[in-house]
Amino acid sequence: MKINKKSLMSNFYIALEAVLANQVRSLLTALGIIFGVAAVIAMLAIGNGAQNEILEQIELVGVNNIIVQPNIEQVEQTIGGDSEEEEGKKFSPGLKLLDVENIKSTIPGVQRISPEILLETYIIKNGIRRSSKLVGVEPAYFEVANFELLDGEMFNDKQLELGMPVCIIGKGIASKFFPRENPIGQKIKVGNQWLEVIGVLKERYISEKAISNLGIRDYNMDVYTPIQSVLIRYVNRDLVTGSGLRKSFGGGISIFGGFRGMISFSGAQQEESKPTNYHQIDRLVVQVAESDKLSPTADVMARMLERRHYGVVDFEITIPELLLKQQQRTQNIFNIVLAAIAAISLLVGGIGIMNIMLASVMERIKEIGLRLSIGAKSSDIVMQFLFEAVMISITGGIVGVILGIGLAYAVSSLADFPTSISPVSIVISFGVAATVGLIFGITPARRAASQDPITSLRHE
Repeated sequence: MKINKKSLMSNFYIALEAVLANQVRSLLTALGIIFGVAAVIAMLAIGNGAQNEILEQIELVGVNNIIVQPNIEQVEQTIGGDSEEEEGKKFSPGLKLLDVENIKSTIPGVQRISPEILLETYIIKNGIRRSSKLVGVEPAYFEVANFELLDGEMFNDKQLELGMPVCIIGKGIASKFFPRENPIGQKIKVGNQWLEVIGVLKERYISEKAISNLGIRDYNMDVYTPIQSVLIRYVNRDLVTGSGLRKSFGGGISIFGGFRGMISFSGAQQEESKPTNYHQIDRLVVQVAESDKLSPTADVMARMLERRHYGVVDFEITIPELLLKQQQRTQNIFNIVLAAIAAISLLVGGIGIMNIMLASVMERIKEIGLRLSIGAKSSDIVMQFLFEAVMISITGGIVGVILGIGLAYAVSSLADFPTSISPVSIVISFGVAATVGLIFGITPARRAASQDPITSLRHE
């Protein structure tokens, strides 16, 4: 069937005149499409933003990681009472480097393992003092945590084995203490030790929400040194004995987590006794080769550590990736619900177009009869009303896209919630808007074309 372009353009101009002649009615007709398209774009932007944040959090905690952290036992005792009951309690050596070696040699499927010792300390350089964290690590730490070197080099075997006074600093430390010079080869005082800077890490952006949700810190302000350097030059809590630890809660002997975990005696009884951290390491990250082996590996590790700690469960095992993936599945369901609600809005908008167009047909029966009587074909009437419906829906779609983008940015700035506008969502929502106008404009158009010219001219 050959399309008459002249007739097509004529019908288009007639439809355009009809829309412009009834601007208020056209606007009210388009409201459903406007809000439907805006809802689709804004909702999908919110959903995509949440998804991206979850993926960033997975990257922060690393892939296929199992995290083991110590639990420092909370002790309850009667003031002035004897400690016979406490003497009979089971003793645990806590998390140690020996546990790390045991996990490496015993549990299959372990790809990397990274023990950490975390010390609250301070940094002094050029008269500037700032609180910071000293982290004793092994090279596997940087691979597990997805860190990359910006400058310098990684710890070598000699530095690791001898516990040499070297360190790798975060980008924030480099900017703060070495603003106009290359930090590589420079020395910085961390606590009571001078450490030579051999590397600087690339900066990593971490949102406050990620810090709160994942319990992580601002890595850009940390100082990293070989784990043996911490044990030799700062603290080795493994040198604290079990009997000394139990007595520390009794008041006659107090243990301080100072240099090499040495024990000091005090004649005065302490009125308040805080639990002492007797774990040699503060955090252990085990990376498994396969995602489906995360839970079984964590179960085996828990039983093995409990046995090595003589039945005392003084550790906590978490699998961040599984928690985040569960959150991601929940977010996917939420996104589907949001999209369904927005789709219903578009459907309601389409029904609104059909109702208004049907009413328009009834109002313009004489106009339809006049066009038919002077030679217009039924196809011309169909095209006229279809053009009107599609123009209203396309115009509503354009306004809805602008409104949806504005809503997404408003949510991002006012509610401090991450949003991500996808070009695909804009194309789909706009295409659906045009399709809705076409589909729901067919019925009114056919009804208009089916009018009898003589009856239409007599209509009052």
